[in-house]
Amino acid sequence: MSGLKALIFDVDGTLAETERDAHRVGFNQAFEEAGLTDRWDPDLYGELLAVPGGKERIRHYWTARKGEPEPDWEWVKGLHERKAEVYTERIRAGLVPPRSGIMRLLREAREAGVRLAIATTTTRAPLMELLAHTLSPEAADWFEVIVAGDEVAAKKPSPDAYDKALADLGLSATECLAVEDSPPGVESAVAAGIPVVVTTSEYTQNREFPGALAVYDRLGEPDSEPARLLFGGAPLPGHGAVDLAYLRDLFADRVTNRETEA
Repeated sequence: MSGLKALIFDVDGTLAETERDAHRVGFNQAFEEAGLTDRWDPDLYGELLAVPGGKERIRHYWTARKGEPEPDWEWVKGLHERKAEVYTERIRAGLVPPRSGIMRLLREAREAGVRLAIATTTTRAPLMELLAHTLSPEAADWFEVIVAGDEVAAKKPSPDAYDKALADLGLSATECLAVEDSPPGVESAVAAGIPVVVTTSEYTQNREFPGALAVYDRLGEPDSEPARLLFGGAPLPGHGAVDLAYLRDLFADRVTNRETEA
């Protein structure tokens, strides 16, 4: 039976609340600067997150929500580029902190020799800004493999990003655990055969996650900021945080159950 050899992280909503603190703000500022009256309030933006990818989200909004003709793709790209600039400005200004427990779990994994990877729909440039300014200037070096959304044929819920991460790691799906925050992300990991746990973000806290091993409201910090188990899994440790030892046990139980079923 293989043990847990790697953790593969999503980014937006998982490493940090980027959707709330940077992306939505950036979309709205881009719309305003373009002379548009459209604004995405928190509820609408939560609905639009069902569409992975920023450019795809703009196009979907114009056609499916507004009922207008397909927008010019260069115009969409221009809006998205300005959104990305605002996103980067906010990241560099330190306005987007890491989510509860992320830094701790990354440290635990590194100290234990568990390999780290990223599989995301975020494109590489803003991703690298997030790693450097939200986590640490050295954070990019913590992750052995980084698969960005502009480096695969199809974004989540396609398994492409996770398939590439597995190939680049040289590991099987049964040796890895994914950490996600959204239904499309869970669907992507499950399609790649990777067991997945969820830490819900502000925009996904009321969603369902078919196929996830467990769902938590956060990873949490021992004693000071406990996590809450929302679905599945096993009772959290006494200190209340989702730590590496707990995830290893959860992973081992899942592998054992699959082998028993087989």
